[in-house]
Amino acid sequence: MAQHQVIKPEKIVATAAVLLEEQLVIPAVFRREGIDAYKGADNDAINVTVEGVLPFRTYGWRNDRSAEIQFDEYKERKIQVTFGGDIYNAVKLTDEQNEFDLPGWAKLARKQTEAISAGLEAQATDYLVDAPYAVTLGVSSTQLRKGLIRARATLNKLRVPKAARTLLVGTDWEAALLEDEKLNLAQNVGEGEAVAALREATIGRRYGFNIVVAQDLPPTMAVAMVDSAFIFLNGAPAVPQSVPFGATSSHNGVALRWIRDYDSLRFQDRSIFNTWKGFQHVKDILLGKDEATNFQYVGQYEHFVRAIQLDLDGEDSLPDGVAGRPDEGFSAAQDDELANMTGLGTPKP
Repeated sequence: MAQHQVIKPEKIVATAAVLLEEQLVIPAVFRREGIDAYKGADNDAINVTVEGVLPFRTYGWRNDRSAEIQFDEYKERKIQVTFGGDIYNAVKLTDEQNEFDLPGWAKLARKQTEAISAGLEAQATDYLVDAPYAVTLGVSSTQLRKGLIRARATLNKLRVPKAARTLLVGTDWEAALLEDEKLNLAQNVGEGEAVAALREATIGRRYGFNIVVAQDLPPTMAVAMVDSAFIFLNGAPAVPQSVPFGATSSHNGVALRWIRDYDSLRFQDRSIFNTWKGFQHVKDILLGKDEATNFQYVGQYEHFVRAIQLDLDGEDSLPDGVAGRPDEGFSAAQDDELANMTGLGTPKP
C-alpha cells in the first residue's frame, strides 16, 4: 500500500535554489543584483545613475598668483538598464509514475533545476560572446605565459581593478593551458572536494586571474574580466494565490520558484520551476592625461573596458584612431580617445 507523502514546498525549493546556484559557472562570475527596482517600471527598464569622474589639477608653488585656478564641471550619467527573461522547466507526473516510479519529489526537483541551470548558462554565454569588447588580444598557443602577462598588463592600462579578476576560457584554451609546463596548472585539476560547478571549473590562479573553464564558450575564446564587467539580474516571481502548493527561495543571490498543482481531469501532477533573469555589461567614461601639460581630462565617450577578449592563435583588435573599427561598432573618434588615454592601439597623428 502506497504511503502518503508529506512534502514541504519550502524545503524542496530551498534545496533546489542551492543546487541551481552551485551548477552555474559563467553567471557565477557576474556580479549579482536583484530585480526589485524594476517592478512597476515602464517597459521593464530603469535609469541607473553612474557616478562621474573628476581630474586632478596642480597650481604653481609660490607663483605670482596671476593665473586663476581652473574649475571642472561634475556630471553624472544615467544609463537605461532593461530586465526581462523567464527560464522554466515544467513536468507532468501521472499517478502511476508518482506512486511506483519516482522515489520522492527531491529527485525530480534536482533534474528540473539542472535544466534551468543549463538555460541560464547558455544565455549568459551568448551575452558574454556578443559583448562589445573594446580590446581583443591574439594569443599564440605556444606563448600562453606571455599572453596572460600581456592580458594582465592590458587590464592595468585600462585601469581595471586588480581584485576579483577572472579568466574564462574555452575548451581549446583549457587543453593548451594544462599542457603548458611553464604554467604548471595540470596539478590543480581534481584537487579537493569541489562541490559547486564554479569550483570544479577552476583550474588554477596565475598572474592575478582565477582561470575558469566555460564549456559553452567557443573553444578558442577567452575573456579576461573583473566581476563588475557583467551584471546578472535575477529574481523569482511570487507564488500565485490561486496555487495552494508552492514556494520561492534564493541562495547567494540566485532565486527560484516552485509551484505544483493537480490536473484532476487527467490524474496527473504538474511541477513547474522557474526564475527571472537579465544580463547587462558596464561601460565607463575614462580619465586621460595630457602629456604636454601633465593635466588630467575627462573623456567624452563610454567604453566597455572592464573585460577584454582573448583569441587563441587569433589576431589583435585594438583601437584605431585613424579609421576606427566600423565592423565592430567603434568610430575613429571613440578609438582615438581610447588609444590616447590608455596607450593601446594607434591614436590619430
